[in-house]
Amino acid sequence: MSENFEALLNEQEEIKVGDVVEAEVVQIEDKQLVVSLPNGLQGAVPVRELTREKDVELNTLASVGDKFELLVAQEVRGNAKDEGYSFILSKTKLAARKAWEELVGRVGEVVTVKVTKVVKGGLSVDYNGLRGFIPASLVEDRFVSDFSKYKGESFDARIEEVDAESGRLILNRRDILAEEKAKKQAEVFATLHEGDVVEGTVARLTDFGAFISLGGVDGLVHVSEIAHTRVNRPSDVLKAGEAVQAKVLNIDEEHGRVSLSIKATQPGPWSDIEEKAPVGASLDGVVKRLTTFGAFVEVFPGVEGLVHISQISHKHISTPQEVLSEGDDVQVKVLEVNPEAKRIALSIKALEEAPARTEEVEEDDHYEIPEAETGFSLGDLAEGLSDYQAE
Repeated sequence: MSENFEALLNEQEEIKVGDVVEAEVVQIEDKQLVVSLPNGLQGAVPVRELTREKDVELNTLASVGDKFELLVAQEVRGNAKDEGYSFILSKTKLAARKAWEELVGRVGEVVTVKVTKVVKGGLSVDYNGLRGFIPASLVEDRFVSDFSKYKGESFDARIEEVDAESGRLILNRRDILAEEKAKKQAEVFATLHEGDVVEGTVARLTDFGAFISLGGVDGLVHVSEIAHTRVNRPSDVLKAGEAVQAKVLNIDEEHGRVSLSIKATQPGPWSDIEEKAPVGASLDGVVKRLTTFGAFVEVFPGVEGLVHISQISHKHISTPQEVLSEGDDVQVKVLEVNPEAKRIALSIKALEEAPARTEEVEEDDHYEIPEAETGFSLGDLAEGLSDYQAE
């Protein structure tokens, strides 16, 4: 072989940092592979340059005789050459180089990434061996205070910026979620109508109501629409994750809003009131409010009836406060029921024995109490007296 040809051959077989070579495994050591190179020299592939996995056994990744395409990452110099190899080679860096090359011109595309670490300002993610970054503002389409739950998760994100030279890869998950949400909203609104009874899950609770997830749209149940009885705080009667039924009260597709009512799907306190409180029935109740013209007595939860001042006592009283106080337990008789108007007329004195009439009253059939002393109209007085006489 001529000297010129041998020199040319050696020049072709010269290996330098940055080259991609095919190498064959000749030995498996504790933390590295020893490989033979095309020029007859040997190189080493440390476990960290073979895989990103931790605590992995090398013999599960390679066997003697296996061939790998590797990147020449570093030339071994000085005393390190005593180990018997001339280069450090890498499979992971080669994969990263190819991944960067594949990203050229792909801004705007959607790729799948895995969260490797929660860092200041966002999430560090892995894409085909590359380190990417999702800023906190681009992780969700809503505010998030704690990002720790994302560690280890895989999800789709859109490529926002690629700079191979500086190793910069910025991704966006927020816009994907917003697009998916808009698509689901459109699907839900297409099938949703006012008056529908729908099933949903309590997504979150606030002081003013509960947000119900309808599978793409969150509907609001105002606190006044949770129950027929008074609710001070939604959390007193509902909990996150609870399945509920609700009636659609209003749809505002333009702003993505749905108003719901839970109580509209439940029997109200006035349902079957004529059966629960028939005329003539005797009921136990609690005085809830006192007015100048009578007392409102709760006979069932959410059902209050009026005891007109003329029906409180057989004796003349100027105000209900003379004989009643809020919170008093009383027994009442049902005089009249109007389910449509949600009104019940009650009487306390109808269940009490009337006192013996004095001779003076019996002789004077035209006895009248001046209007100024009663606190209610003459018409109410006449109605009360007629009821009294009817008994």
